[in-house]
Amino acid sequence: MKPKIPFYYHLLLFLGLLLLNILWDIGIDQNPIAEAFKWPTILFSISYMLATLFTYTINFYTFCHWFLNRKRIFFYLLMIPVILLLFAGIRYVIEEVIIYNLTGAHNYGENTRKVGYYIRDNFFYGLPAWVISTFSYLFWQFQAYQKINQELLLENQKAQLHLLKAQVSPHFLFNTLNSFYSDLALRDPNTAADLLILSDLLRYVITENDKETTSLSKEIDFIKNYILLQEKRFENQLFLDFTVQGTPGTQTLLPAVLIHFVENVFKHAILNQRDKPGRITIKIGDNQLEIHTVNTIARGEQYDSTGIGFNNLSKRLEYYYKDNFILDKKQENDIFTTYLKIPLNQGL
Repeated sequence: MKPKIPFYYHLLLFLGLLLLNILWDIGIDQNPIAEAFKWPTILFSISYMLATLFTYTINFYTFCHWFLNRKRIFFYLLMIPVILLLFAGIRYVIEEVIIYNLTGAHNYGENTRKVGYYIRDNFFYGLPAWVISTFSYLFWQFQAYQKINQELLLENQKAQLHLLKAQVSPHFLFNTLNSFYSDLALRDPNTAADLLILSDLLRYVITENDKETTSLSKEIDFIKNYILLQEKRFENQLFLDFTVQGTPGTQTLLPAVLIHFVENVFKHAILNQRDKPGRITIKIGDNQLEIHTVNTIARGEQYDSTGIGFNNLSKRLEYYYKDNFILDKKQENDIFTTYLKIPLNQGL
C-alpha cells in the first residue's frame, strides 16, 4: 500500500533543508555570508538539494514501495548502495555538467573529482536523502495502517451491534432447523435436503465470517450450496454457467470474498433468459485464485449506485493482501464484468 501524501509536504520539507544547507555553508564551513550568497554557491546549494529531492522521491515512491512495503528488508538493505550511487550520479550531472557549462565553475577540485573520491564523498552527502525518505515512508505507512485499523475496528463494532440487535442464538437456530429436518426427512425428503443446505449456509455465515481466514474448500462449498438454493427460487429457469477449475485443497483465504461476486450476479443480472446467461468462473492454482463473472444487467441499472459493498470489499482486500491482489469491475452497455485475483495461503 502506497502512502497517500500530498507532494507539497515533501516540498516544504526540502525548502527547510535548503535553508539548513545555506546555514551549514555559513556556520560549519565558516564561509562568510557574502560568499554563501554568491551565484555559484547558491547554484551548488540548489543542486545538492535537487539531487537530494530526486533521490528522496525515487526511494520513497519506488524502492520503499518495492521492498519495505512487501517486508523484503534484506533486499532493501542491498539497494542502499544503489540509492547512494544514484544520488552521486544525479549530483554529478547537475554540478559538473549543467552548472559547469553555465558558469565554468566546479564544486569539486581537480583531485577530488576523481571517481573513487567523488563517489565516497557523495555516499556521505547522500545519506540524508536515504535516511529522511525511509523514515518518512515508515512514518506515513504507520499512520495509514493505524487509520485502516481504526476503520476496521469501527466496522467490527457495528457488526457486533447488529448481531446483538438480532437477539438470535445460533445454537437455538440450528437446533430448531435440525428438528424441522428430522420431521421432514421421511415425509418430504426434497424439502428436508433443501433445509439441510440452508442450515449449512447459515452455519458458515455465523461461524466463518468472523475468522481472519477460512478454508477455500468451505468457501467453494458455500457458493455451490448458495447456487443450489437460487436454482429453487428460479424454478429451473436459471441460466448460469458456474465452473470451478482446479481442486481446492488445504489453501485458505479471506472469508466471504468470493460470495460477494456471486451475490451480485444474482442481485443485478438477468438470469432467466436463455440467450443472456450469466457466467461465474473460479480458477484455483497452487498459490493463487481468480474469479471472473460476466452477466447482463437490466438496461439503465448502474452497479456503481450500490458500490458500498464493493468499496468495503476493496478495503478488506487492501488491509489483508496489501498490494498483492487485482480487483476490477467494468460495465459496457448492459454487460457487467468483475475480476479478482488473490494469493492463497497454504493451510495446515
